[in-house]
Amino acid sequence: MKKSQTKNGSTGIRAAICAFLTILIFAAFAVRLFSWQIIEKDEYEEDVLSTAAYTMTTVASRGKILDRNGKELVVNDAGYMIMFNKLYMKENSENQIIQKLLNLMKLRHEEWIDKLPIYIDKNGVYQFKDGFDDTIDFIKSKSMLDMNKYASAEDCMAAFEERFDLQGSDYSKEELRDIISVRYNMEFCGYSNSTPYKFAQDISRDLIAIVLENSQGFPGVECANTFVRYYNNGSLAPNIVGSVGMITESEYNELKDNGYSIDDYIGKNGIEGAMESYLKGTDGEKRVTKTSDGTIVEETETVKAVPGNSVYLTIDSSLQQATNKALEKNVTEAGKYYSDCVAGAAVMIKISDFSVLACSSYPSYDIQKYNTDPKYYEELTGNSALPLFDRSLTGSFIVGSTFKPCVAAAALEEGIITPSSTIFCSQNYDYYKNDVIRCMGYHSSETVRDALRDSCNYFFADVGRQLGINAMDLYAEKFGLGVHTGIEIYENTGILAGRDSQVWYEGNTCQAAIGQSDNSFTPIQLATYAATLANDGVRLRTHFVDKITDYTEKNVLVDNGLEPDVVETVGVSTDNMQVVKEGMRQVATNGTAKSVFAKYPVAVAAKTGTAENIGSDNVTFIAFAPYEKPEIAIAVVIEHGGNGTYSMNTAKAMFDAYFKSTGRIKQNNSNNSSKNASGTQSKKSN
Repeated sequence: MKKSQTKNGSTGIRAAICAFLTILIFAAFAVRLFSWQIIEKDEYEEDVLSTAAYTMTTVASRGKILDRNGKELVVNDAGYMIMFNKLYMKENSENQIIQKLLNLMKLRHEEWIDKLPIYIDKNGVYQFKDGFDDTIDFIKSKSMLDMNKYASAEDCMAAFEERFDLQGSDYSKEELRDIISVRYNMEFCGYSNSTPYKFAQDISRDLIAIVLENSQGFPGVECANTFVRYYNNGSLAPNIVGSVGMITESEYNELKDNGYSIDDYIGKNGIEGAMESYLKGTDGEKRVTKTSDGTIVEETETVKAVPGNSVYLTIDSSLQQATNKALEKNVTEAGKYYSDCVAGAAVMIKISDFSVLACSSYPSYDIQKYNTDPKYYEELTGNSALPLFDRSLTGSFIVGSTFKPCVAAAALEEGIITPSSTIFCSQNYDYYKNDVIRCMGYHSSETVRDALRDSCNYFFADVGRQLGINAMDLYAEKFGLGVHTGIEIYENTGILAGRDSQVWYEGNTCQAAIGQSDNSFTPIQLATYAATLANDGVRLRTHFVDKITDYTEKNVLVDNGLEPDVVETVGVSTDNMQVVKEGMRQVATNGTAKSVFAKYPVAVAAKTGTAENIGSDNVTFIAFAPYEKPEIAIAVVIEHGGNGTYSMNTAKAMFDAYFKSTGRIKQNNSNNSSKNASGTQSKKSN
């Protein structure tokens, strides 16, 4: 009984002590809370009112573009930009600071962001720029100046002067225009305490040094590091990699929900544009705390920026370089004899998956200089040979006799002819008396293999007449002619005679069958067609993107090499396809391409083409090799090249580059028959 009483007494004492300590702690909190809220109230209110926190964006770097072997084609280089930070800029000082900066920029020949669609004409009058209707409508809208739709550029500029406190200033009209341009864009971009304004991008280090040395004269002007797109070997494949540029208003309206700001740079064309969603990184955020006098007291990264993904192309840099060199050499050689020959294109495709190993357009340009040198851009746009025009993907050319394997395959499958059928060539095919087709030879009786070897116009004109334009077009589309090939960037669909012709007569079908009439295809389509012939009539999706990884280049997000996409099955039997391929092999061994490929160390199947058009003839060439187990297909078009020697020599150099890289021919291999630079042959190639 005593032990129980003792135990109860101890428990009561402990409970009393705990209660006392709890009361003491709460009393201390109450006293401190009273001090904060009553005694020190004014002091803490002053601290709160004198500081403010803002959330600012940290820009993520853009992803890389690499070739199939991991060689970097497009990367990010360190650059500099000038920004306006409202947290530091004194109130009502914008106009003076902008003018000082503009004077400095003009003195140093540097560019600043100018998006105002208004200029001063030769009479000193403000005028709207053409092609900026949407932006001009926005300027006049209630969101900006609230003016009627008939307001002139002079009216808008007067309203801007009032809006930006520029009335009665001593600035010249040119100075006013430029200051207003900056102020307009600042407002349009949402310039605020949490949103700095990019005044100029990719500025020289010298100018940055001048601004930093005179920082007291530019309060609120910041020089910041940025990522500048840099193109290694900018002349290698500018038509493929593409370029970036400042986002337009319409692009921003479409993409703003995807994390874009109005002053972002985005891919405009090529792979840069097509893979924009992968290449763009995810921006981060930082929290900036500032006192009322403009002092930054704390910066904290709250969300880390994530760089963009890496895009690996199917292009092989060494093969691309060899193709560029061969194309330039042969166009130049042809131009010595055919003065209107200044351009061409060539494409190489890997047959196992239809990945593009090389894709060249000549004349070309350096995309690095294009993006950084305004004078270079002017030179390019003033060049009559149109170096900015991508002939490999968007150039559409009359291709001549390279179309004949398609007609042969269709006619065999449709039962119009058999492998042993013969047609007698008497040189002039006059079934339609008003549309006589002349053959380049007098071939006598020809089978389909013979007709491919000799490129007999008579044979294919008659076969085409019997086949009909509708069936001919059906097979052409399945082979990839006159349709999109599937590449990720912009391509021309070309023109398919009959289907795309405005007027059609029966005799036109015979012309179409020999690759004339309205037939006009792109080099990428010709290469796809050649690859489909080599692949026994199975057309895969032609593509430039090999794989996409995250920025570490360790985790693969997309892999186009795992399982190629089958786009079309032509529907020609294996036996009939074999007949066509045998005829193409004879072209190389004993036909119109024998001068270059008869003794070539790797077996080649080919078809030459000479297409009549305004000026000198186009010369075209398609081929695949090795003949027994095809690995690559090639298409070459030399515009106004006049003689097939030049297209064949281009293809030979491309084959050399590929088979030397695989060790199947020696580095010093040469073919004397390819040395013919005179442009003369005993028989014109068809």
